[in-house]
Amino acid sequence: MAKKVTIDAKGVHYTPLNQQVRKAIADGAGEIVINNVLGQRFIGNGLRGDATIRVNGVAGGDLAMFMSGPTVIVHGNAEHAPGNTMDSGKVVIHGSAGDAVAHSMRGGKVFVRGDIGYRGGIHMKQYQAQRPILVVGGSAQTFLGEYMAGGLLIVLGLDGVMKAREIGSGIHGGEIVIRGDVDDACLASGAKKVPLTDEDRARIVPVLREFADDFGLDAEPLVKANYTRIVPASARPFAGKYTWE
Repeated sequence: MAKKVTIDAKGVHYTPLNQQVRKAIADGAGEIVINNVLGQRFIGNGLRGDATIRVNGVAGGDLAMFMSGPTVIVHGNAEHAPGNTMDSGKVVIHGSAGDAVAHSMRGGKVFVRGDIGYRGGIHMKQYQAQRPILVVGGSAQTFLGEYMAGGLLIVLGLDGVMKAREIGSGIHGGEIVIRGDVDDACLASGAKKVPLTDEDRARIVPVLREFADDFGLDAEPLVKANYTRIVPASARPFAGKYTWE
C-alpha cells in the first residue's frame, strides 16, 4: 500500500519544499499532503507517476508545470499559470486562479472552481490523442483562449457575469465553450461562434460531470444548459501580417 506523507510548508522556501516533495515521490509516497502553503512556486513541477498531492493554502506560480501524471488538489487559491506546459495528469483548484491558467498546456486537465484572470488557456495545444482540457467554474478575464492551438476550454460562469473580452484572439485550433450566450462584441476578430451540436454536447458532458463530481455540484443543470461554442475563423489568423519575396 502506497504511503502517505505530510509536509509542513510554513516558512519554507519553495526550493527545499519541492525537494521534500520529490523525495517523498522517490520513496514511494502515493499521497502527499502539504500544509500551510503560502505562495511557494513550482509545486508538482516536472513530477511523473500517479501520486496525489494535496495543497492546503495558496499555491504559488507555475503549479504542476511540465507535470506528467500526478493529481494536484488545491484547497485554496492558486497564483499565475497553474498547468503551465503540463503534459498529463490533473489539477483541481477549489478556489480561484491567476493569469495564464493552463499556459501552453499539452495534455491532462485543469479544473478551477472559482474565477481565473487574464489570458486563460493561452496557447493550449494538442497532438493526436493528446488533448488538454481547462474548465472554469466561475468567470474569466480578457484574452481568454489567446493563441489557442488545440484542446477544450469550458467556462461555466456559475458565480456571475462573464467578464472576458477579445475572446479567442489569435486562436487557430481547439474550441472554447461558454455557458449561455456570448455577445459578438466580446469576440476577437479571429474567432467565430458556431452552433453546439448534439455531438458536441455528448463530447463535453463527461467533462461536465467529472467537474461537478470533483466540486460536489449538481451536474444536471450543467448538462442541460445552453452553451456557445467558439472556434477559429481561420487556421492561419496571422497570414496577412507577413510578406514573402
